[in-house]
Amino acid sequence: MVYFWTKADSLRQLLLNEPRGRASMCTNLVLPPCNPAADAGFLIMESDEYVPMSGSNTICTATVLLETEMVKMVEPTTQLALDTAAGLVTVTAKCESGKCKSVAFDNVPSFVFALDFEVEVPGIGVVRADIAWGGMIYAVVDASSLDIRIEDHRGKELVEIGEKIKRAVQNKIDPVHPENPGIHGVSNFEFTGPLENDPHGHGKTAVNTVVVSPGRLDRSPCGTGTCARMAILHARGLLGVGEPFRHVSITGSEFTGHIRGTTKVGDYPAILPTVEGSAWITSFKQVVLDPTDPFPEGFRVGDSWHVPGC
Repeated sequence: MVYFWTKADSLRQLLLNEPRGRASMCTNLVLPPCNPAADAGFLIMESDEYVPMSGSNTICTATVLLETEMVKMVEPTTQLALDTAAGLVTVTAKCESGKCKSVAFDNVPSFVFALDFEVEVPGIGVVRADIAWGGMIYAVVDASSLDIRIEDHRGKELVEIGEKIKRAVQNKIDPVHPENPGIHGVSNFEFTGPLENDPHGHGKTAVNTVVVSPGRLDRSPCGTGTCARMAILHARGLLGVGEPFRHVSITGSEFTGHIRGTTKVGDYPAILPTVEGSAWITSFKQVVLDPTDPFPEGFRVGDSWHVPGC
């Protein structure tokens, strides 16, 4: 990950900048694993950074590996291990008639750095955020505390406020992963809705949306965000080991999760989270770079890539 960030970032720029990409896209680069226990490795490229782990990208990558036969599919269940910058991730895929129906992954241990961390945000005032690790470091804020609703037509408002809060948090605290000092700082922001009993009687449910720089909302419920949320709920005594948790995105898509058990990461009490979701292959593309192209790394235009007021 460090090599691509410092030596070969032109590939990420080419694939994710316009005209080939857009702010809401990610690229998963499949590589030979560093860990001999893994079936494959993959590097997660987002529009503004490389991230050590992403649940939605894990689900997408596992689906593609199996449905394109890069990794042998075994029906009805395929077990595989994926090497990520955050560590080894164990995946269980339910498969039928050549289709990967769903992917469940055992994520890295997730834990809380701080609950009710207070920060002064310009133009907003004092905001309370929970800081947690779920494969990425999140600042998590109850949307109702700011009188905001998680609705798609409020996307611009959610992005602008979320980015402001995240930047204020970044200026005040620099959390460091106790087992990997190279992972530090709040990289993502999550708005959460109220925790409710699932209407079907299957544990708890809640809506969320994750704000990702340079100013977009995650279209999925966000796997690492789900793990960070479960760690926070467990720390507050609101979600028990083995209790189902259904996390709903701003688009209405869903991940389900549960806590398999508990452990410690450094001095932090941690959970062992599992998240399950589904992905669908939508296209097969060939990306071309003409040697005379005046924009070999693509370009960005402020209407899509800049967040006003931040």
